[in-house]
Amino acid sequence: MAELYDRYADVLVKFLLRLTLGNRQAAEDMLQETFLRAWQNLDKLPEDLGSIRGWLFTVARRVAIDAGRAKLARPVEVTMTDQVREPVGPDLAEHVVAARTIREALHKLSPDHRMVLVELYYRGSSTAEAARRLGIAEGTVKSRAHYALRSLGVMIGRTDGE
Repeated sequence: MAELYDRYADVLVKFLLRLTLGNRQAAEDMLQETFLRAWQNLDKLPEDLGSIRGWLFTVARRVAIDAGRAKLARPVEVTMTDQVREPVGPDLAEHVVAARTIREALHKLSPDHRMVLVELYYRGSSTAEAARRLGIAEGTVKSRAHYALRSLGVMIGRTDGE
């Protein structure tokens, strides 16, 4: 068996690489299966070295065909690299619940507090812009924002440990 392996392993691997479209792992697995079948059938091996080569190539081709059929009969294999490629996004249900909770809590705030938060966080205005749009002083914007956020925290329950 060692002599057969030394003599034919390289050419069989090259043959199997073509059949597996360059998948070295699959080709080497099939090479092992080919030589396992040869070992199991030592009594049936031809005596002529040229015939043994042809017999090994036939066995290798059949092993490749069997592997292809087996692959079709079972679910697609997932490797770690496949899992890494999958996008991991935020849990949308969690965002929907959070948005709804905040929306309900905003309606419970006074209109003055709610308008300041809408200007600062929804529209993205600076403190100066919010003050100008609402017609109030910057200090008032800051004070209302502070108390509005504090009220929201009490209503929805803080999650930051405060």
